[in-house]
Amino acid sequence: MATRSIARPVAGPRRGSLARSEARWFYFFISPWIVGFLVFTAFPIMASSYLSLTHNDPVNWPPKWVGLANYDLMIHDKLFWKSLLVTGYYMALEVPLSIIFAIIVALLLNQKIPGLSVWRSIYYLPAITPAVAVALMWGWVFQPSFGLLNGTLWSLFHIVGPKWLIQPELVIPTFVIMGLWQFGGAMLIYLAAVQAVPTALYEAAKIDGANVVQQALHVTIPAITPVIFFNLILGIIGASQVFVPAFIITQGGPQYASYFYVFGIYQNAFTYISNMGYADALSWVLFIVMLVLTLLAFKSSHFWVHYEAPGEGK
Repeated sequence: MATRSIARPVAGPRRGSLARSEARWFYFFISPWIVGFLVFTAFPIMASSYLSLTHNDPVNWPPKWVGLANYDLMIHDKLFWKSLLVTGYYMALEVPLSIIFAIIVALLLNQKIPGLSVWRSIYYLPAITPAVAVALMWGWVFQPSFGLLNGTLWSLFHIVGPKWLIQPELVIPTFVIMGLWQFGGAMLIYLAAVQAVPTALYEAAKIDGANVVQQALHVTIPAITPVIFFNLILGIIGASQVFVPAFIITQGGPQYASYFYVFGIYQNAFTYISNMGYADALSWVLFIVMLVLTLLAFKSSHFWVHYEAPGEGK
């Protein structure tokens, strides 16, 4: 009579030894990331939190403990409040406009038109252009005297263009236009979200007599609100850290009209070297402001973000 072999489970000690071996190999392979995180992220965070409580002059080491003096200095620092106002103004304009603009372009690029892949590539290219090159290009475009925009206005219509980068009230709107040009990353995300909307919803809307605009407003936009929320968070974080245009083009001027918050951190850290501790304190305040704005966005999401399954994402 033939005997039938029965597979036996691995013994307990052997299974435990195998699990420990797999764990060791796991930590071995991710050790470069762990070392990089500890050295380049965790340690600088802890160091900056300590240095924000010191008078940190790199020339005269070690730092001198001053407690909350740097944070108290912010209350009386007019440039601190000015930088918050300038950054908030820029954020209030750039974030909603960039969302609207990227959604409109994504909807247009979702249509069946000749050379669609070429158009998508063209609209995405600005997103991967180096920030310094973008700032230099737009600085030349908006140069009041010989810039491309004002020169074109005068050549074609004999209109004297505005002093884009000289008039304080026009600097932030000009920077917003620069920021809107690099919408390619968000546009691709919206395009993927639009293509994932079930076609059955559009068919039902057509049966009810909805035109293209009504379908976009009542079908597409509600369906992609989770993606809009995602890009809203990224937009808040990105707009609160704008730096390159002010550094390359205006140096915070004119009359501190482009004195962004991160530009103020840079000034205190690397221009006024003796204020390195104050720059660390400014960085922590920026982190708190970004955290509060992000939490407010999450709180508001319950009222306008729609998920497929009831209660999902809450």
